[in-house]
Amino acid sequence: MAASETNQVGDQPYAPVFVTTHWSVVLSAAHSDTTRSQAALEQLCRLYWYPIYHFVRRQGHSTHDAQDFTQEFFARLLDKNWIAQADHSRGRFRSFLLMVLKRFLAVQWHKAHAQKRAGNLQCLPLPWDTAEIRYTNEPADTSTPEQAFEKQWALTLLEAVLRQLRSDYEQDGHGRMFETLKPCLTGRSDMQPYAVLAVTLGMSEGAVKVAVHRLRERYRERLKAEIAHTVASPAEVESEMRHLFRVLTRN
Repeated sequence: MAASETNQVGDQPYAPVFVTTHWSVVLSAAHSDTTRSQAALEQLCRLYWYPIYHFVRRQGHSTHDAQDFTQEFFARLLDKNWIAQADHSRGRFRSFLLMVLKRFLAVQWHKAHAQKRAGNLQCLPLPWDTAEIRYTNEPADTSTPEQAFEKQWALTLLEAVLRQLRSDYEQDGHGRMFETLKPCLTGRSDMQPYAVLAVTLGMSEGAVKVAVHRLRERYRERLKAEIAHTVASPAEVESEMRHLFRVLTRN
């Protein structure tokens, strides 16, 4: 994907963000064992493990079993050549993960359980201490496990984007500005009056409007970049973005 134009935080320009499409790297090396492909796949797994755990719990498995299932699933995904099953014409990482996970739970688990922790599989150090707290704090949900998986995927993606944005602003000395203006990314404009924000930040109302505009631009740029990591080609970014926002607004 081509680099975007330079953006700013406050008066400081950002360097362009060059997007490496991690999933396309993995797909291109599906029938070979390359260090770059494995690193890209592991990075995706580390970020998007929670929707998998959430799906397994929604299937009725206990906390302990869900942890084992999730860890074993990723261990085998990284160790075995399951990527060769990916359909290049439908190249969304989330779709591939859910498809392989369902097969794993239905067929592979009995074999995997007999060889559990065999010592020759790579296990990801996942934050199990927070996983169940996060799961139990989720609001009541009447959606299907598949719909819940997609919603958790979208939320995880947005959380990653906000972390990146926060880091960008903090590195530029604008951490307080980010925390103050962050509600403007999702809240209605009338709920975040610029005059009040201006007083809080010690800025003019006009400067706040400019800062909010730049924040939203940067947010969209980062969002597109994160989505690009999980699809097979830049051409899929816009459609995936629209789909994930539909997921988030689904009743």
